[in-house]
Formats: sequence, structure tokens, C-alpha cells
Amino acid sequence: MENTPPFDPGKRHTFRKFLGLGAGVAATGLLIPNSVPAFPQRPTNPAPPLAGIFDVRLFGATGDGNTVDTPAINQAIEAAAAAGGGTVRFPAGNYLSYSIHLKTKVNLYLEQGATIVAGDTGPQGNYDAAEPNEWDKYQDFGHSHWHNALMWGEGISNVSIAGPGLLWGKGLVRGRGDTGAGVGDKTISLKNCHNVTIRDVSVLHGGHFAILATGVDNLTIDNVMLDTNRDGMDIDCCRNVRVSNCTVNSPWDDGICPKSSFALGYSRATENVTITNCFVTGGYQEGTVLDGTWKEFEVGVRVPKTGRIKCGTESNGGFKNITISNCVFEKCGGLAIETVDGALAEDISVTNITMRDITNLPIFMRLGSRMRGPEGVPVGQLRRVNISDVVVSNTAAKFASLISGIPGHRIESVRLSNITVLHPGGGTSEDAAIKPAEKENGYPEPTMFGTLPAYGFYIRHTKGIELNNIDLHFEKEDLRSPFVLEDVQGADFVHVKAQRASGAPGIVLRNVDDFNAWLSRPLPETHLENVTEKTL
Repeated sequence: MENTPPFDPGKRHTFRKFLGLGAGVAATGLLIPNSVPAFPQRPTNPAPPLAGIFDVRLFGATGDGNTVDTPAINQAIEAAAAAGGGTVRFPAGNYLSYSIHLKTKVNLYLEQGATIVAGDTGPQGNYDAAEPNEWDKYQDFGHSHWHNALMWGEGISNVSIAGPGLLWGKGLVRGRGDTGAGVGDKTISLKNCHNVTIRDVSVLHGGHFAILATGVDNLTIDNVMLDTNRDGMDIDCCRNVRVSNCTVNSPWDDGICPKSSFALGYSRATENVTITNCFVTGGYQEGTVLDGTWKEFEVGVRVPKTGRIKCGTESNGGFKNITISNCVFEKCGGLAIETVDGALAEDISVTNITMRDITNLPIFMRLGSRMRGPEGVPVGQLRRVNISDVVVSNTAAKFASLISGIPGHRIESVRLSNITVLHPGGGTSEDAAIKPAEKENGYPEPTMFGTLPAYGFYIRHTKGIELNNIDLHFEKEDLRSPFVLEDVQGADFVHVKAQRASGAPGIVLRNVDDFNAWLSRPLPETHLENVTEKTL
């Protein structure tokens, strides 16, 4: 873990109470109980279960936090599946477990006070081995394997994980590469499933992924809280997805992340996705959003504070029919839409977004040619994107929102409207003269071009872009232009207002065709057919 534990054992009384644990000791930054509450033990002659309800206690689970309950949990799931379906019930308790096998028509329900605790790899137990995948060279190890998880399902349907309980990935690793035999690196892992619901549960310290869903159709994730040490949820090669009312704190990686990798052995688009009413952040110590203390990182602690919503980086299959609405970004990266592996990304709508204390830049759109996939695939396309009703305050000073294709491959048909940005400012005349490198094959990170020559929007290699009702201000004088456009075909500025320092360039145009401006004072109504280089 980076530099500082996510919990202070001397001050996390609230969290211990939340988990129902006694005094704890620090271990890899998390609390391990010295003792657990005395939950009722399995009766000698238990009453018959209710129809369709399979209580894990009746199958031998102790819930004492010390005994490995994996066999009992999996037996309860098998019994429910054999009965044609049912609900596997977890009463209040701490269920130490390794790989739990999800089954068709089985619902896991965690009652209030129920915690499934991911065990440490070692003498007590191990996680299922990562299954072979001949396509794992096209994405990282974590995206390519599903069985090495706290709970996983493959080829199953009509499944749900629900209830107010907690999944604590205490023994899971962050997964920077091959995790090794018996090691788990994700909390919930799903492959080639359909009709899946994850609702009301919370995840603490989820490993590489709190939720990894690959090739899952008809997926609902609702009212879920993820307070974790890497990715919150990755929605990879999935169709018909609804993510709503979720809170994600993921300081070290992405919060909500649609992807379209080659992990299934073929290109499959992530499409028909709605993300709404969610809060994403990377600004709080792990566990402190979950326990309500909202503890920020100490000054000097190096944390990327990623936390954002991002379409990419894996983009072999592309993204189609994506809506992102009514979401709040705080102390994290901004919105990212990327296609760099030869795929089509189109018909994307983003609306009603507030962003505060953004660690890099508010809007990042990138069409590139990394081409991490089978050979022979052409460069992809990024087109028909609407972003509207966005309010931003306090972004990283050296950056601007960036929309960039590559030479010969333009981002097309982008409409930006009703956007207000309060920028910290501070850019110099030397910054204004920067001409960013192309980095056509580079990893698409918002910071990839370094300091930008604009403080508002840097737009390059695009065709058909409209900015309507844009309002830009800075807190400290900035000698850069609010807008820089390079290699742009068709740009309309309508009712655009931007604060400009004395002596700073206005709108900078380089190799721009068909530029138009209306109602954008002090700029008069303007039409320019062809511009090699001009400042307005």
C-alpha cells in the first residue's frame, strides 16, 4: 500500500463498531480483530429452512471471523442451485472465506451486520487458481482472469448479490501483474453472464477490482458503496448496463470504468450503458467514506487520487450508446473518453455533471493508435459526443480540457454546451508557446502532453466541433489563451465567454477550416474559411 495505511488503528473506533469488531491491530493497513462477537452457533437440531431460503449457518458456517466458512457457503449455494434457485442468507456475523462460486438463479443476501472477509493466502486457505487465457497479452493480468477472486461466476444467469452487508477484501492483493498461485486480486468477478444484479452491498479494500464484469449482459449495479484500493468497478465488453446511485472512493485507480478489452478472445463493444446519480472521488483515505469520517490524506502523502469515470483505456471493442448523467466528481480525475486500440466509440451523452478539485483536467477525449490487440486492425473512430451542463471549479493549473485525435484521424461531431469552468490560472507566456507532441502510440493518460498552451480547451485533429454557452474564468492571471485549435475542420463558437489576461492571446487558430463565432463578445461575428495561423 502507498505510504500510509488507510486506517489509523487508534482512531477508527467508528469503523470497528461498523464491522462489529473488537480491538484490532494493524496489518497491511487494515484492522484484524483479536476477537469477534459471540454469534449464535449452529443448533444441534436446526429447524427446517424456509422455502427458498438457504441460511449458511445451517450448512455449518460459524460467522466467527476465525473459522474458514468457504465450504459451508459453497454448499449452501449448491443446495439453492439444485433446488432450482433460491436465496443464500448471511445473518449477522463475520464469514472468513476464499473463492465463493456463484450459481445460476441464486441470490446472495447479506443481512445488516454480515461481513464476508477475504482470507489471507496461506495455511488457512487459498483462492481458486487463475484460469488459462491465451489472450492475456492484450490486457493486463487482472482483466484476463476471473477465478482468482473472493466470489466469481462464469456462464451463469439470473444472479444477484444484495443486502446491506459488507464484502471486506482484507486478504486480496492489488494485482500489478501475475498474482501467483492461490492469490486473489478481485472481490466480485463475472464472465459471460446475463441478468445480474448487485444492489445495496458495500465493498472495502476490493483488490485490483471491487467489481469486474466481462461479457455480462443485463447488468444492474445500484446503491453500492465501494471504498477501495484500486479500481471500483470495471464494466468490460458488457451490454445493457445500469449503474445508479453508487458511491466510489478509489484513490489509487479509476472509480467507474467502462472498458472493451480483448480478454474474451474477440472484440466486443460495451454498449447501451447508463451511469447516473453517482459520486466518484479519490480524495479520502480508504475506509473513511464508508465509515463516514471522510478523512483526507495527510500533506506530503503521494496518492494519485484517480477516482474518476473513464471509458477506456482498453478499447478493442469500443463504446456505443453510453449516457452519463447527474454525477459528482470530487478530489479526483475528470471525465475521460478514449479509443486507442482500433475501435469505434460513438453516440455518447454526458450531462448534469459537477466537478470540484480535479487532479488533472476536466474533460479528456482521445483518439489514438496504441493498438494493443491483434495485428491488422485499423485506427478507430470517436464521434457523436455531446457533453452539456457541466460545472467545474479548481482543476490542475497547468492543464486544460483536451480533445485530440491524431494526424489523419480526427475526432468527429462533438458538441460542448452549458459549461462553466473556474480555473486556478497561473500560466506563463512560455506555457502559451508550447506545442504538445503528438504521442500517437502513447498510453492515453490525461497528463500525457504535459503543460498545455491553453487554460480552457486545447482542441486538435477534430472535425465538426461546437462550443455553445461556455464560460471560462481564472482565479489568478493566466497568460495562455482560453482556446487553442489546431488542425480543425469546422468549429462553431456560440455565446462563448472567456476571461483573458492583458496581453494574452485570445482564440489561437492553426490550420483551421470553416471557423465561425457568434455572440461571443468581445469577438465580433466572425467567419473564416481557411486559416493557417491566426489569433483572434
